[in-house]
Amino acid sequence: MRDNLKASCRKRLSRIEGQVRGLSRMVDDDRYCIDIVTQISAVRAALRRVEEEVLKDHVAHCVEHAITSGNKADQRRKIAELMAVIERSDR
Repeated sequence: MRDNLKASCRKRLSRIEGQVRGLSRMVDDDRYCIDIVTQISAVRAALRRVEEEVLKDHVAHCVEHAITSGNKADQRRKIAELMAVIERSDR
């Protein structure tokens, strides 16, 4: 993973960590259910954005390297990994 992407992901994940702690406080404080659900949706969306950035980087480096290497087995493996992770993320 590129250094600038690592820094960006760390920053986003720290922010998400704070959001999750805030959710815990909301539950402890018996906040309105819809407000909690709204914040959960915000956390999920933030995690999806991090996931997208990591996947883009993976395609731009790992998958691209497999394609340019000419190694058919490595190409199939990288594509299969990518498809599996995309399928899991849709659930």
